[in-house]
Amino acid sequence: MLLRIGHRGAGGHAPENTLAAIERGIALHAHLIEFDVRATSDGQLVLLHDPTLDRTTNGHGAIATQLWNDVKQLTGDGGHPLPLLANALRTASGHIGVMIEIKTEGTARQVCRTVQEVRFSGSVIYASFLHDELLAIRRENHQAQTMALIEAMPVNRTAFATDAQATHVGVAFETLTPSFLKSLHDRSLQVFVYTVNEPADIQIAKAMGVDGIISDYPERLL
Repeated sequence: MLLRIGHRGAGGHAPENTLAAIERGIALHAHLIEFDVRATSDGQLVLLHDPTLDRTTNGHGAIATQLWNDVKQLTGDGGHPLPLLANALRTASGHIGVMIEIKTEGTARQVCRTVQEVRFSGSVIYASFLHDELLAIRRENHQAQTMALIEAMPVNRTAFATDAQATHVGVAFETLTPSFLKSLHDRSLQVFVYTVNEPADIQIAKAMGVDGIISDYPERLL
């Protein structure tokens, strides 16, 4: 079964990485919603893609230098605040699975424990370009599903994923070829492609036989 994943919630319909985007992803019948997690200077986990606040909020500077007390006063597009990871999980729990992209080094254990503390009900995939974070997740929870993200074709087509002990791979749509996909499937890896929005590209990805498609418009994946 092809999995439909809403990118940054459902980023084509609501401001990315907000509770509104998560709720929209649920309404659009995605199987999972993906969102990005970064840490504030005092260790609070918030939903934010960029390393800085400037693009998506009325704040400025690196999130890693900001205290949560200050960050929680900010608003993003449409007046939406930056949600804490725990609140995002509570919004999704029982309604939709989540793909949590870990953006800050050294936070994997805290992310995993937050999922456990809120008693999240649903499928969870931990994803990252920081493959050491995936190893940390596996040490914390041997049964965890983890996704090694890559942007370009690696020299060794599967070592990056097996070295990270990943169960899934996330590949840029433009990078994926049928032979690359076969190499990954031959190692029993689930392969998702990102970020696929155009109907023609969606059909190509489906025809290739990927296991999941990440899109700002998850309803287009039906």
